[in-house]
Amino acid sequence: MTLRVAPPDPPALGETDPNEYEDAEVVGDTDYKREELESLLSDGAWADAFEEWAADTHLDEEAFGIVTDLEMIQEFDFFWDDFADRVGYHAPGLPENWRERAVHPDLDSWETVSAINAGLAELGETVSQTLKADYIDWEAEYDAPDDLPDF
Repeated sequence: MTLRVAPPDPPALGETDPNEYEDAEVVGDTDYKREELESLLSDGAWADAFEEWAADTHLDEEAFGIVTDLEMIQEFDFFWDDFADRVGYHAPGLPENWRERAVHPDLDSWETVSAINAGLAELGETVSQTLKADYIDWEAEYDAPDDLPDF
């Protein structure tokens, strides 16, 4: 399925400590290179990744309209994880109590909530991989010890 929408503006990256997220753990260096990542997103990484993601996502235009109405794209966070030599990310999601909170008038099923949450996680992963593969030219500074066991 292809989502036919114009890419929204890339998120502005704040100064949140990634270890505060339930789905992320960063060990070591705290230089998250957010300024550099924000520049790379603006310089084309966001548009490239969004286009790739939109070509395969299961989100339809109505569900993506909810995402844009709620400004969820701006809640994404991307950060450099030097220890893992990767771009980490935190994807926004709709809360479990979306119905009680009346989050959005067009939001009426768990199927849509699940599709939005999964779709945004997939977008975060695509952006992370695009940044690392096509835009980042720096190397991790972490050197693993020589005595690590082979698995």
